[in-house]
Amino acid sequence: MNAQVTWQGGMQFEGTADSGHTLVLDASQEVGGADRGFRPMELMAVSLAGCTAMDVISILRKKRQAVTSFEVKVSTQGASGHPHVFTAIELTYVVRGKGIDPAAVERAMQLSADTYCPAQAMLRQAAPITLKYEIIEEG
Repeated sequence: MNAQVTWQGGMQFEGTADSGHTLVLDASQEVGGADRGFRPMELMAVSLAGCTAMDVISILRKKRQAVTSFEVKVSTQGASGHPHVFTAIELTYVVRGKGIDPAAVERAMQLSADTYCPAQAMLRQAAPITLKYEIIEEG
């Protein structure tokens, strides 16, 4: 995989990758940015959430779980000094549906963590990752 960022002025960059999609990165106004895009560390958190979310929803579909909505929330703790690396990460999987089996959710989360999600495998080398879930029963 190849990716690049191209300076757009100030602290703003446009990121692209092999897929051809683009996104904007920027910094806060306090450090010279215009606050027009993601911060790089935010993208790491979003990347982690997206990676594991794709795994888990795929596994839950294969297990024929009646999921009507699904999200992964990422909460990070960071070092107080430079570099501001993640020192702890918590993932919360929120599964909404009818008759969702908690064991299926737990198994899907574990398979993502241990086998499928490269973002999770890389980031857990830097910080511990805690997994939680909520199941919201619908009507």
